[in-house]
Amino acid sequence: MTGLVAPARVAQPLRPRGELRSGLPYWLSSFRAMLRYDWGRLRPWVGMMVVIQTLMGAGMVLMYGFFYPSITAGRALYIATGAPTLALIPLGLVMVPNGVMQDKLQGTFDYVWSLPTRRSAQMLSTFTLYTLMALPGAVLALLVATWRYGVHLSLSPILLPAVLLCAVMSVTVGYALALAISNPLVTNVIVNALIFVVLLFSPIVYPASQLPGWLYDVHRVLPFESMAQVMRAGLTTGLATDVGVSFAVLGAWTVAGCAAAAWVVGRRH
Repeated sequence: MTGLVAPARVAQPLRPRGELRSGLPYWLSSFRAMLRYDWGRLRPWVGMMVVIQTLMGAGMVLMYGFFYPSITAGRALYIATGAPTLALIPLGLVMVPNGVMQDKLQGTFDYVWSLPTRRSAQMLSTFTLYTLMALPGAVLALLVATWRYGVHLSLSPILLPAVLLCAVMSVTVGYALALAISNPLVTNVIVNALIFVVLLFSPIVYPASQLPGWLYDVHRVLPFESMAQVMRAGLTTGLATDVGVSFAVLGAWTVAGCAAAAWVVGRRH
């Protein structure tokens, strides 16, 4: 479920002899097997993915700092707290779809879906691994940004669910996008256009109030501003507003991503 070729020594998640292909024990067995299988394919590339995330998050934050003639304390805090969001978006909306795209081109995609494991376990394996891989890059990007701008953070208990929800939402939407589009080349074009629009026109490192009215209304529905809002709510005090609405928006996008992926997977039976 990634675009990477499995090492020769990775054990295939075959069904043990005599095991029933139903029930919770079989599902858990499928999930563990797919975790081992997917991790074996991803492991050589984890370091590179973390580096790319860190460079995307910290690099974009540093670049945005050049746009202002002077960086006030408020601007520095706004820019720095946008770093985790900028690091999470590329992994979910770029790396996950590109991984599925490469699988389709190499024939690995059909092979994985032909394995005698539950489809839902295969999907959850992908969601779990990519979500976990998203966290180190987001943390490193935040550390670089806070060092560069010298901001002081005020962590709150809301940070953990905010980070996890943002990561899961990004991965599920990216995965659903890759599954829903049958042509890998079309997936590549859409993903590259999407990341360009998101990084330049989403209010992640600046307030949404600076956008034109119609674009502000669009971002009230899209998940990107909501990602930045819940992150800020966990990192600062008083900077983020309407956090409950932002959590609801992210939850709706996560459910939609899971439902879309499940619908596509169901059609392949």
